[in-house]
Amino acid sequence: MSLFLHSHPLASFCQKVLIALYENGAPFEAVHVDLGNEASRAAFLSVWPLGKMPVLRDEARNRTVPETTIIIEYLDRYYPGATALIPGDFDKALEVRLWDRFFDLHVQEPMQQIVAERLRGGGDPSRVAGAEAALRKAYGMIEQKLGEHPWIAGDSFTMADCAAAPALFYAETLVPFAGQPSLRAYYDRLLARPSFARVLEEARPYFRFYPYRERLPARFRPDEASI
Repeated sequence: MSLFLHSHPLASFCQKVLIALYENGAPFEAVHVDLGNEASRAAFLSVWPLGKMPVLRDEARNRTVPETTIIIEYLDRYYPGATALIPGDFDKALEVRLWDRFFDLHVQEPMQQIVAERLRGGGDPSRVAGAEAALRKAYGMIEQKLGEHPWIAGDSFTMADCAAAPALFYAETLVPFAGQPSLRAYYDRLLARPSFARVLEEARPYFRFYPYRERLPARFRPDEASI
């Protein structure tokens, strides 16, 4: 085995890379990182001292690759599969990279801020309100961008959709979609995508740790007796 992905199934940024791996079919070994476990944390820090997941280790090429977008770019170049996640055409690739960054910065970040405030016992209501407003603005832009296209950058599933799937999955539990039919249909297509469906199934045992687990889609909601 050449590729090792250091990650956690519940983490949305880790899910983004897992979707890409399942799309291109590259064989890899998942290395479960538990930052609350001293041994697991130490082992991960020996690979990537900054301690941010996910990180891809390619033993065959002696490369350690951090950051989700860079990991997917790396996989698309050195371990391509049936799904070209980044188009060869420069302008189309630029569009994919733009929307990849959009979901990371304007959906993932406010979503994670709301979750962080909840973990702090409620946190600052003004910060929560600001993050919720940011998500609503992002939803409006996504709705406008989609139009009649099935995927965010056009007719093909790309890296931008890998970024969109986990970001929207968690964001929708915090600020539900309202009045965005194209976004809702897009979200449903993402849920039905085999690569993302597999990621969610692997994350299912860990959803009990999600602080807004009661808002998850019913099929992913953990049994309260098991919490």
